[in-house]
This record gives sequence, structure tokens and C-alpha cells, in this order.
Amino acid sequence: MYFHQTVGGHATMPLYQASKDRKDEGLKIVDVLGLESTMKGVEILDLKVMIEEMESIDVPSVFICPISLEPMQDPVTLCTGQTYDRSNILKWFSLGHKTCPTTMQELWDDSVTPNKTLTHLILTWFSHKYLAMKKKLEDVQGRVLDLLDMLKKVKGQARVKALKDLRQLVAANVFARRTVSENGGLALVCSLLGPFTSHAVGSEAIGIIVNLDLVSELKRNLMHPAKVSLLVDIMNEGTIETKMNCAKLIEMLLIEGSGNGNETEIVSSLSLLVGLLRLVRDKKHPTGVLTGLILLKAICSSHESVRSSVISIGAVPQLIELLPSLNKECLEVALYILEVLSTLPEGRMALKECPNIIPNVVKLLMRVSERCTQFALSILWAIYKLAPEECASKAVEAGLAAKLLLVIQSGCNPVLKQMSSEFLKMCSVNYSTSILISKCMLSTIQ
Repeated sequence: MYFHQTVGGHATMPLYQASKDRKDEGLKIVDVLGLESTMKGVEILDLKVMIEEMESIDVPSVFICPISLEPMQDPVTLCTGQTYDRSNILKWFSLGHKTCPTTMQELWDDSVTPNKTLTHLILTWFSHKYLAMKKKLEDVQGRVLDLLDMLKKVKGQARVKALKDLRQLVAANVFARRTVSENGGLALVCSLLGPFTSHAVGSEAIGIIVNLDLVSELKRNLMHPAKVSLLVDIMNEGTIETKMNCAKLIEMLLIEGSGNGNETEIVSSLSLLVGLLRLVRDKKHPTGVLTGLILLKAICSSHESVRSSVISIGAVPQLIELLPSLNKECLEVALYILEVLSTLPEGRMALKECPNIIPNVVKLLMRVSERCTQFALSILWAIYKLAPEECASKAVEAGLAAKLLLVIQSGCNPVLKQMSSEFLKMCSVNYSTSILISKCMLSTIQ
């Protein structure tokens, strides 16, 4: 557990100065945080419980033990004027130390004195913050319950407004998510999706659902053809945030499955696949690119029957065109998809027909990551099987031989090394040893 220090740290200094500064800092906290006027009216609660439940809150450094960097529960002061949590300083002494941990000065007296003033300040400060947090939590829960009750009664723009407010609460607050889940809110929101649901209502409802954990029954409910059709329509026409939420929800439904056999029907939708490619090609919103690629990967890897459809709508040349602009994470997913599509004859043909496909893929070998190298090599291998001589010639000219030698000599996995070795042998069929070596040397110099 780590607590941030919001007031200055403690440096080594003369003893009278260290003691004076520590007292001044304590007085400053009373003044600045207004504790002096609130101490009498604040209910003092269990300090240990409060610290555990508020572990991410910023705590004034005067409350932090210099040894553990955690709030002190039983502060005691040494003869040097430095204060520590009792358990931590006693452990320091038990290790045989005879010095003050902060100043490293020899202790002329190893007794510890309870710092009652600081103890009271810590208890009061945490009680004040804890009660404020609890009040805020009650307010959030109350607001969520009001919105859920409102959704049962209102329609039109009033429903859209209530859903929007609930979406914002759920996205920002874990207590709001818990309240929705524990009070039947998720089933209520899911019930609002149907064939006659407006896109405005659907977009807000989907934004709520993707932030919550779906149980199997609700997944089956959302897999209903009418709801899926609405989901796909909204993804194609909504804002970038809505498109991403729709893609995430579809992924949630596909990963665990509903068990009713509708998954293949959903992913076979050309409208869905086209919408995904639009999301992937949207360079103005890089976060959407990854979301779209992840769903496309899930579809291609789990549903073999859909791969032909993905190829037929032009996914291969579009993904190849995107490769130079993708970051590492997106690049690995895109190459994985292309590798999967290359297992089909039409996929290999689509790869072969892409302009500059071979030199562009060769550039990716040993450049980004081992996974990218493996996917890129598999793609080149697929093209080679389709047109051996043409592929070997273009690949060697693009520097493939040197890259393959680099893979073989590297610490890559044995499978990748074996693949590189076999590919190098295939390439050497069309070249004499001296020419192949010269190509390697030229590629290295370049």
C-alpha cells in the first residue's frame, strides 16, 4: 500500500530544527485543513478500517511514517524529535539499530513517547475524510436508484437524459456500477434494447452495459436477432465512442458465448464486418483502431466460415495499407488476422495481389517484436507457396536473406528459427551461393 505525500518530505537537519519543523507542519495542517473547527463534531472511527478503505487517498506527509511510507496508526516520538509508527520503529530497534532512521544520529535514549497530539490529528483527519466519502457514496447510490426508478417510467428525451446520466455515473464510479448490478439495473437497461429502440436510447444503453459484468441469461437476451441488428446499425452510424462500445459489447458476447448457436449468424453479418473495417480505418481515432482489430481477430480466429466473407469485402488490402501507420499492439493484431486469412486460397491470392506486399512485410521482420516476425514470416510463406519463383525473387531483393540469417542467429524460438532456415533454403534454389551472400551483404550495408 502506498500513500502519496502532499506536503514536503523530511530531510536530515539539526535536531531542534527537525522537531520545530514537525510541530509547525502539524499546526499548518490544523489551520489549512480546518481541522481545529471540526474536531469536536467529527465522529472518531476505527483508524485501521479507515486507512484500508481509503488506501488511494492523498495523505499529508506529517501523517506518514518515514519507514513504511504508510499512515501512522500509533505515532511515537524519539529523543531526536522524529516521529514514527510504533510498530515500525520497534522493528527497527529489534534489528539492532541504535540510530534515528531519518537523521541516522546515535540515540542517547531509546525510549519512545506517544505523540498524542498527532494521533488525535490523524484520527480526526481520516474520520473527516471517511465520513465525507461515505456521504458521497450514499449520494451516488441514491442518484443511481433514482435514475433506475425514472427509467421505468419515462420515455423519449427524458429516457435518453436519464440513460446518459446513468452512463456517466457508471463509467466514473465503481460504487455506481455496484449499485446498478445489485438492484436489477442491468436487466432493466438490457430490456430497453429492441427492434423499435431509437439509436439515441440504444447508444446510451450500450455505453452502460459495456461497463458492467454480464451474466449468461442477459447474454442470451442480448443475442436475440432484433437486439443484434440494432447493435450493428448503431455501430455503423454512431459516434466513435458508440462504435467502440458496440464492438466491445459484441466481443463480450462472442468470447464467452451464449450457448444458443447465434454467434455464427451474428459474425456473418456483412454489415457488421463492413462497420468493423470502417472503425479500423479511422486514423483520426487510434483507440478505435485497436478495438476494431481485436473484435475482427476474435471473429477470424473463432469462426472459420466467416473468413471468406472478411476477405470478400476487401479486408486484406485495407489491412496491408494500414500496417506502416500502426503501433506495436495494433500491428501484432493486424498481422495475426492476415496470417489467419492467408490459410485460405483466396486469402493468399488477395495478399499476392497487394502492391509492394513482399518488401513491406519483409521490413517488419526482426523490427517490432518476435510475434510480429513470426506472423510476417507466415504471411510471406503463404505467398511463396502460391508463386515460389516470383516471391523468392522479390523477397531476396527486399533483403529477406539477411533478415532470415538474423532470425537464425538470434534468440528467437526454435519454431521460428526452423521456419527461417527452410525459407532461406527455398530462396537459395533460385540463386547461386555467391549471389545470395552478396545480397545478404548488400542488405546489411543498406
